[in-house]
Amino acid sequence: MLREKSVVDIVDNSGALKVGLFSVTGKNGRRSAGVGAIVRGSVKRASTNGKVSKGEIVSILITATKRKITRKDGSSIRFSKNCGIVVNKASKEPIGTRLFAPIAREIKDLGFSKVVSMAPEVL
Repeated sequence: MLREKSVVDIVDNSGALKVGLFSVTGKNGRRSAGVGAIVRGSVKRASTNGKVSKGEIVSILITATKRKITRKDGSSIRFSKNCGIVVNKASKEPIGTRLFAPIAREIKDLGFSKVVSMAPEVL
């Protein structure tokens, strides 16, 4: 689970490399975010020729977390780092055009079909 001030690695080609979270969106004052949540953050590190620059405030779709995800069939999955992709705030579509890391199957179940089609592998 990710909380405020967590740092997330960005795994798309939007230009952002690391994002510090400052807001977990959701109802009832949610404090933590898991896979499939959309959070807000500030870009801490960015590449020089990207669509997103350092200091910019962006929306992030969390695609993988270090915390274990338990599925309904009893299996569980865990990733080596906390990852996300930059999405458009209004349409929830990704800003980048490529993904560089596998994503969790829960993203597909939540209806982010564009993200799933860009992913190299769905675990």
